[in-house]
Amino acid sequence: MPMFQPSRRDGVVGYEGGRDGHVLDLDTAVKDGVLGGVGGGVVGAGVEKLDLKKMIEELDLSEVPSVFICPISLEPMQDPVTLCTGQTYERSNILKWFSLGHFTCPTTMQELWDESITPNRTLYHLIYTWFSQKYLLMKKKSEDVQGRASELLETLKKVKGQARVQALKELQLVVAAHATARKTVIDEGGVAVISSLLGPFTSHAVGSEVIGILVNLTLDSESKTNLMQPAKISLMVDILNEGCIETKINCTRLIEMLMEEKDFRSEVVSSHSLLVGLMRLVKDKRHSNGVLPGLKVLRTICLHKEVRALIVSLGAVPQLVELLPALDPDCLELALFILDALSTVQEGRLALKECSNTIPNMVRLLMRVSECCTQYALSILWSVCKLAPEECSSVAVDAGLAAKLLLVIQSGCNPVLKQRSAELLKLCSLNYSDTIFISKCKLTRTIQ
Repeated sequence: MPMFQPSRRDGVVGYEGGRDGHVLDLDTAVKDGVLGGVGGGVVGAGVEKLDLKKMIEELDLSEVPSVFICPISLEPMQDPVTLCTGQTYERSNILKWFSLGHFTCPTTMQELWDESITPNRTLYHLIYTWFSQKYLLMKKKSEDVQGRASELLETLKKVKGQARVQALKELQLVVAAHATARKTVIDEGGVAVISSLLGPFTSHAVGSEVIGILVNLTLDSESKTNLMQPAKISLMVDILNEGCIETKINCTRLIEMLMEEKDFRSEVVSSHSLLVGLMRLVKDKRHSNGVLPGLKVLRTICLHKEVRALIVSLGAVPQLVELLPALDPDCLELALFILDALSTVQEGRLALKECSNTIPNMVRLLMRVSECCTQYALSILWSVCKLAPEECSSVAVDAGLAAKLLLVIQSGCNPVLKQRSAELLKLCSLNYSDTIFISKCKLTRTIQ
């Protein structure tokens, strides 16, 4: 068998017969565009101090030239070495391969006639040059972004009217796109400056941009407390009801952030206008991207028991029940959680009973989506059937509840769910003789 000899160029192991079938050196790589369009030449002496591992980690690039990737780890190489077969690997990876008793080339599976490994300095310098140039470009952009964020904060302290709106628009774009800009805004006290622009006389144009910036920042406890002032919350609610879909979503995200604060008071969300705005967002068929954020906030609000009756009074129960068939699994789980929470108050149970689609929709969801959804649906059915056993049990049985309950009991799900299913099955059977119950449920074959 002819032996493959790695080519040498100026005493450095090349890459002949490798991935591209030619010697891989700096000149060839630049000519062929391996460096991804970055200017040719090796970075200066000052850049040589940069740590390759740190650059690779901080850049975290999704697209790297394939020739830089170790075939074993599929990660960029930091210390490339070449085998006698001409294939190049990360040093630590190929040494681990050898330590496992393999004496073959992992890529070609050829037996090695020479177990030595040779540092591929040409490829190392290619990798180092490429990552260095990307890294320095990232650092320069980062510094430019930080400086621009500082300038915009200073501008906001001085300008008013349309100039303020424009400054806020630009700052929103910057903080949404760059983590360094977000850090600059926070470190330089920008949260207080931006939050101070929200008030009873703030225009919706300014308020929308301010909210768009705040949802991209990490707010501390003091900032959240400041934003929970009645005048600021009132403005957020107004914008939620009247803004564009992006602004509405930003409002819900900001309100959700505020509700995470341990000192949050339920009266802050005991607002008719807020709940109406959230329900409109959830029901908006033109903008489905608002459903999930709206349901998330409603779910959090429902954790406050004192607000549940108010939510029911706004007609939330039938509206949510009608939405169920069209929701995706994540939204469905949130909607069922909300309905289950509302079923813990008398007004909620009555509303669920009066909605003609409650029982059919809940029966349909049993054992269909997830165990969590089954749990909520079962809890809702229990609340409704306990409220009016004769009326609701017959409707549930006609909808196929008994067969679904038997499936739950026979499944490998939570024992608590099995117990609740058994109790509900017993409750549904009380109004029937055994023969009639079996015939109504079409379970003769199953029981036999």
